[in-house]
Parts: sequence; C-alpha cells; structure tokens
Amino acid sequence: MISNHAFGERVMRLVDDLARHTDGPGLTRLYLSPAHRATAEVVRGLMEGAGLRAHIDAVGNVVGRHGPETGPVLLIGSHIDSVVDAGRFDGPLGVVAGLVALEALAREGADLPFAVELLAFGDEENVRFPTNLSTSYAVAGRYDPAWLEGRDADGVSVRDALQAFGADPAGVAGLGRDPRDVVGYLEVHIEQGPVLEAENRPVGVVSGIVGITRLRCHVVGEAGHAGTVPMAMRRDALAAAAEMIGAVERIGARRTDTVATVGVARPQPGAVNVIAARVDFTVDARAPDDAVRAAMMTDLEAECRAIAERRGVGFGIEPTMESPATPMDPGLTAALESAMAASGLAPRRLVSGAGHDAVAMAALGPTAMLFVRCLGGVSHNPAESITAEDADVAVRVLLEAIKAIGRARQPS
Repeated sequence: MISNHAFGERVMRLVDDLARHTDGPGLTRLYLSPAHRATAEVVRGLMEGAGLRAHIDAVGNVVGRHGPETGPVLLIGSHIDSVVDAGRFDGPLGVVAGLVALEALAREGADLPFAVELLAFGDEENVRFPTNLSTSYAVAGRYDPAWLEGRDADGVSVRDALQAFGADPAGVAGLGRDPRDVVGYLEVHIEQGPVLEAENRPVGVVSGIVGITRLRCHVVGEAGHAGTVPMAMRRDALAAAAEMIGAVERIGARRTDTVATVGVARPQPGAVNVIAARVDFTVDARAPDDAVRAAMMTDLEAECRAIAERRGVGFGIEPTMESPATPMDPGLTAALESAMAASGLAPRRLVSGAGHDAVAMAALGPTAMLFVRCLGGVSHNPAESITAEDADVAVRVLLEAIKAIGRARQPS
C-alpha cells in the first residue's frame, strides 16, 4: 500500500475546487441554479479528463462511464447540490472519491466484468423544489411526473428550470436503468454525525437509512389589533402554532430513535402590533422503522388538531415528502467491510439518520454506503470538515470494494 495520502489529497483539492461555485455568500448550490450548472460542467470535464465517456442527462445528472457501453454496470455516486450556506463535503465528497477511484482503476488497467458509472446527482437536498430525490429516482425509473410542475419560492416550475438549465423534461422518462443490468450502487458520504469521531474510526459502513416524512402545516386564525383585542377573545395563529411546535418536539422525543423537527415557521402578516392571522410551518420526522414513524405522525396530527380546536383556529396538513426506511444490501455491505479489513480496519456498522440518494437507488438494485468521519459530526454548516487522511482511506476502501465485487463476478 502506498504510504502517503495521495488519493486523499487529490480528493481535498477537487472538493475545494467545486466549492468555488456558489449562488451566493458561503456555499449555496441549489438544484438547476447557475452554480449547479457551472459545477456540473466542471464535473463533466473532470470525468472526461479521467477517460470516462461523460454527459449531462435530462434531469441535470452528470454521468461518466468507464468500460463497455452496454452490459452490466456498477454505479457509484452522490450529489453536487447543497443546502443554503452549506459545508463543502456533503455530497461532493462521494462524487470526487468515486472519480479518484476510477482514475486509479484506469491507471492500473483493472479488468472488471462490468462497466462502472459515476453519477453526480443534482437534487438530493430537495431545498429548492417540493421534490424527493428526483434526480436519483429518475435513474431508478421512478420519477414522479408531478415533480415537473412543482414550483420554487419564486414560482419557477421544475419543468421551466430544467429547460433554462439546458436539460430536457421530455427525456426524463427515458433515464430509468434496466435493473437486470445493474450490479449495484455504492455511495461514499460524510457521516453527518459524531459516532465515528467518538470511536476514532476513519470510516464505517451504513446498515440502513431512516425513513422520513415531511409536511407543511397551516394554522389559520384571525388578525387583530395587539392592543384592543382581549386575550380571551383572540384566535392567535402564532400562539397556536407555538403550542403545536412544542408538541412536535415532545412527540419526536417520545420513542426510541425517532426525531421530529420544525425548521421553518412563517407568521403572517408578521407585524409587531398585529395578532397573527396565519402561520405556515414545516415538520421533518424520522425513524428507522416505518411503522414507528407512522405511529409518530398519527400522534402528531391528532395533537395539533386538538390544539387547533381548543384555540378556535383552522389547521391543515400538506405532505411534501415520504421516504421509506431503507436497509442496505448484505452482499455489497460485506464487500465494503472486507475492503475495510484489507486496510487493517475493524468493521463498524451505523444507521444513517439522514436521507441519501442511496434510498432512491435501492429501488433499482443492491445498494451500500460508506461513511467517512467528520469533525464534530457537523454537517449542513460551513464548519463541515474531514481530513485528507480519512478521505484517502475512503478512496482505498471504495477501490478495493470495486475490485472485490469484480472478482466475485468473474467466471470460475
């Protein structure tokens, strides 16, 4: 094994280069934005420089292929979109780790019984539009046509944004892969949690991904003068929403391994001397078991409706995302663990509390994920950080796993 960290150092340089492309202060790269387009072009150029046949597809994914144009294929990927004011490793790490691994395969002249494709997805964070992993679900053949009519905060539809990006809404249906050709999907990602750091481990293998429900909730009361309407006669939407938000927190903590978060709350009209007429707030609820998550959501809705009735306000729920709990494939998980062992690392399995493109890809074929230690477990934050040493380990584990999967499929 090479003693230096050449793979990891290249990963860090590439991640830094991609982070230059942003739509605003800090790193903000939303799906189909100018920064997304610029990043996609850079990634396509990197793929071509590595000898891959590369293109940007009908939903804005960057796709690069190593090996035969037809036949079985192993997919590797992650995403290049971000949240607002993001860190630089969430998503791009997996794309560039895959690129560096494919560069090494090309240099070695590795003989694999399948092609390898690198995928840079564009809509994992689902920040701009009311979608759910739309670009990876397109590859999985499960794109919801209703997503094309979804609109962002400025009223721009996905359909129009795709056209402005230079993509092709009419071509979305043709992106789905044939499951019979898919060997599997591997994704490298930062852990976004503190476990690996606490245990002094550079990497770990994901055993499963939690299920996620997202809602928009609407509380409708009545505006009034803050000084002239008696307290007992008010229909204060903000006071009702505040009580509901407390209930969301309480219900999220009621069961083991569940969480529930209100990340956005917008009162209207939002004036210091006016009783709020309406509040719209979001709910993000997660659990590793779908039945547990369903029970949590039943409790949450019942309590919010009881609060609304007691306070004399209206209450409505608009589901925006439903993502199932997703176990990882035992065979590919074992390949990653064997690759860790070959590098002298003890296997460690973790449940992912965050959603990933791997959820969509698991609908297409066998899927596995490798987590990389991140400083303090911080993610979705400019302070997001990993080391070149850990990035190097991740590339070497990924590279060895690809070879091991190839050896397992060679005719005996």
